[in-house]
Amino acid sequence: MSDVLSDDGSDTQQDECLEDVMTPSELIAKLEEAWLNEKFSPELLENKSEVVECVMEQLTHMEANLQRVKKGDAKASIHRMEIDRIRFVLCSYLRSRLQKIEKFFPHVLEREKSRGEGDPSLLSPEEFAFAKEYYANTETHLKSVALKRMPPNLQTIDMLKAVPEPCLDSFVFLRVKERQENILVEPETDDQREYVVDLEEGSQHLMRYRTIAPLVSSGAVQLI
Repeated sequence: MSDVLSDDGSDTQQDECLEDVMTPSELIAKLEEAWLNEKFSPELLENKSEVVECVMEQLTHMEANLQRVKKGDAKASIHRMEIDRIRFVLCSYLRSRLQKIEKFFPHVLEREKSRGEGDPSLLSPEEFAFAKEYYANTETHLKSVALKRMPPNLQTIDMLKAVPEPCLDSFVFLRVKERQENILVEPETDDQREYVVDLEEGSQHLMRYRTIAPLVSSGAVQLI
């Protein structure tokens, strides 16, 4: 991966954020991790705008490097496929986030509004603007096609109640990246009791998302 990103680019300076933090191959691994977590989690996760921006800059470098490869060179087609693969992962990640924003927009905006001063932002500036516009357009559409024809006492709507929340009790597959001890597992039926489990590094599990949501945010587990 890093060979593809840096090939023929010895005279091209790496983006500052990559030089200070991670190699190109580590950057793509971060993008793929964020993509899988976003794809399989029932709720919208913290935005990874820094990773997205760095990957977009790397794609620009890769495209420029590819232009310098001689026509007919066998590695050109391999590099092109790798660029297309990375672009697919990036687009799929952003598309997954937009779909969740559209599906849960009032709850997403409420979470963003109520987050603490030091908490990471759930939305990028562009996503926040999109969510606000989507909310306003949805509200306007509902009023114009339905609510204005309803009795006066029914012409208002609470979006937080009207739009379903993400189902945090859905089950997800995960791979453990860092050993975790004493994870509390809630009972599935009234006959069962709460119990704790240890998650060994490298092990895979099927668990309720609510139980491991903090571990997904911290990077201790990876959704698969």
